[in-house]
Amino acid sequence: MKKVLITYATMSGSTQEIAEYIHRELTSAGVEAEIQPCRAIADISAYGAVVLGMPIYMFKLHKDGLHFLKRNQKQLMSLPVAVFAGGAYGANAEADSKEVQINLNAELAKLTWLKPVSVQLVGGRFDPARLRFPYNLIPALKNAPAEDARNWEEIGAWARSLPGQMGIAAPERGLA
Repeated sequence: MKKVLITYATMSGSTQEIAEYIHRELTSAGVEAEIQPCRAIADISAYGAVVLGMPIYMFKLHKDGLHFLKRNQKQLMSLPVAVFAGGAYGANAEADSKEVQINLNAELAKLTWLKPVSVQLVGGRFDPARLRFPYNLIPALKNAPAEDARNWEEIGAWARSLPGQMGIAAPERGLA
């Protein structure tokens, strides 16, 4: 089995942290996996499966993730692909996640060729200290409290389910 690529697009590091967690879960299970940001991937021919993470921001998937999908469309059509997307956070994260899920489904539906074996909406994180331009100029955002709605147990369970969903198996480990 070729290795699994775990790739991500991120605004402020939250999706990267989730990708790193998924990488640890898969490698702990004996799956050979590599992690890289979407922007750094030039060729996916060395991989047998792809896990792609990208945030939903302003109702849209992150452009780096969409560019990765477009660049690699032909190869991705023949690989098992799993997608996770970060989204809702804060006091209303649970209620807002329904709207974010609708946005995620609508964005993925535009990619008619993409048939992910699994799609997982994960909570998001907001940290006003990590805001970049121009968002760091908006007083309401700068003064908002930091929030983290990522459910690490749920993310871990999803990550551990991926080998089965993607039809990949960890190498047999010898008995001691």
